[in-house]
Amino acid sequence: MGGIIQSSIVRKVAMALSGLFLVFFLLQHFSINLTSVFSEDAFNAASHFMGTNPLVQFALQPVLIFGVVFHFVMGFVLEARNRGARSVKYAKYNGGANASWMSRNMIFSGLAVLAFLGLHFYDFWIPEMVHKYVDFAPEDATRYYAETVEKFHSPVRTVFYVIAFVFLALHLLHGFASSFQSVGVNNKYSANIQKFAKAFAIVIPAGFIFIALFHHLNH
Repeated sequence: MGGIIQSSIVRKVAMALSGLFLVFFLLQHFSINLTSVFSEDAFNAASHFMGTNPLVQFALQPVLIFGVVFHFVMGFVLEARNRGARSVKYAKYNGGANASWMSRNMIFSGLAVLAFLGLHFYDFWIPEMVHKYVDFAPEDATRYYAETVEKFHSPVRTVFYVIAFVFLALHLLHGFASSFQSVGVNNKYSANIQKFAKAFAIVIPAGFIFIALFHHLNH
C-alpha cells in the first residue's frame, strides 16, 4: 500500500512539474506574440531569433515537445487511475460538493487544449519545419509577422482559437494553482501564490484572445 501511495505522489509531482514548465513556456510565447500588436519589426526580430537560434531549435524545442507529450500522457494515466479508484460508487456521493467543476473535468479541458495544440502545430510549427528543412528556403527575417496575421483572416479559425483559449483558462484555473500544492508549496505565501496562479490563468488566455481578435479585425 505504501508503494502504491508513493508511486501516486511521484506521478502527481511529475505532472505538476511538467505543467509548471509549460506555464513558463506559455508566458514566453505570450510575451513574443504580444509584440505583434505593437510593433511588426519587434515581432519579426523576436520570432527570427527564436526561429534561428541553435540553442532554441535543437535543445529547448525538443525539451518543450517532450514536456507537452509527457504532461498529457501523464494526465491520461492519472485520470485512468482516478477513475479506477472510483469504480466503487457510493449512493450519496456528490462530486460537486467535494471538488470544483474545473478539477472534476480537467481531462476534458485538457483534451480541448490538446486539440488546440494540434491546430497550432499544423498552422505554425509544421510549415516552419517544412520551410527550413524540406524546402531549404532562404531565411527572410521579415516574414514572421505576415505569416502570423494571415492565420487570423479566417473567422472560423479565429473563433476556434478563442474557444481554445477559454478552455486553456479553465484548465489553468485548477491546474496551475494545484501544481504548487503537488510540489509541496505550503507556507505563509501559499494564499498569495494561489491568487497569482488564478490571475495568471485568466489574464494570459485573455491576452491571447485579444491578440487573435486584434489581428482578425485589423488585417
